[in-house]
Amino acid sequence: MKTVSIIVPENAVPAAIVDPQYMFSAINMFYKNAGQPPFFNVQLVGLNRDIRLNNGSVSFHPDALIQDVAHTDLIIIPAISGDIEAAIAANQGFLPWIVSHHRQGAEVASLCIGAFLLAATGLLNGKTCSTHWLHAAAFKRMFPDVKMADDRVITDQNGLYTSGGANAYWNLLLYLVEKYTHREMAIMASKYFLLDTAKKSQLPFAMFKGQKNHGDDLVLAVQEYIENHFDSKISVEWLADRFGVGRRTFERRFKKNTANSIIEYIQRVRIEAAKLQLEEGQKQVNEVMYAVGYNDPKAFREVFKKYTDMSPVDYRQKYTSEVYHLGKAI
Repeated sequence: MKTVSIIVPENAVPAAIVDPQYMFSAINMFYKNAGQPPFFNVQLVGLNRDIRLNNGSVSFHPDALIQDVAHTDLIIIPAISGDIEAAIAANQGFLPWIVSHHRQGAEVASLCIGAFLLAATGLLNGKTCSTHWLHAAAFKRMFPDVKMADDRVITDQNGLYTSGGANAYWNLLLYLVEKYTHREMAIMASKYFLLDTAKKSQLPFAMFKGQKNHGDDLVLAVQEYIENHFDSKISVEWLADRFGVGRRTFERRFKKNTANSIIEYIQRVRIEAAKLQLEEGQKQVNEVMYAVGYNDPKAFREVFKKYTDMSPVDYRQKYTSEVYHLGKAI
């Protein structure tokens, strides 16, 4: 029997505690229905016996405190919410415990923004990690020694697992079920929970929001100019001249403060605008391409796929609102 320890941090998202508990308990139910003993010993582990979440509206009473756990095979770190730095500070007691058990052979999986707690242990240094795309920029600033793969739904390396945003953690839970049991059990779980096992990227769901709380007025002015003139012909040289700064210094400052090169920033702003227009469904792909500043279909397709993992045509088909068309019909 494998022991799964789901920690109950302060500032945790309650669903990210309950859902893995439900998943592994369901697997035990499947084994029981097949006349076999349960496969997982599922326990909630805390720093104290009473943890109140959601401003006290939800209470958890862990099965064990960290000092009571002599052995575990898998540690689940749920998503956290609110002020991330404050959440890490409030849960410092978990960090050495997680490191200690990992060194003893336990695997560790973080769900969504739980990656911040996992990264705070130092175990991810030099490794690749995923988290919610909305918090990727903050993660890169706080943990520069960790490679952020904000397009990935799941990462797996050396017994450390991370998942992308929000419901992507269900894909990681299925992945862990398959690894610890077998493929057929994971398929049964996917059918039971109505989950898509094929999701590999969270890029189609990501919305680009440029990092702007850096305090560099010049870079902020450039960002705002790009966002207001993305449909115009813009080059790095032209922007450097317009804002009166040397190109090398300009590129270095921009990359440092936004985590994007200037070209990447222009591309991402244009693609975000293209996504919104494609979602409305009123323009054809070529019309959208011209509207956001591209005139080369091949280049537009390549850049669009780079940031969404989909072609513009596929994206339009997937995200054109059925509700919108229903409303027009009515």
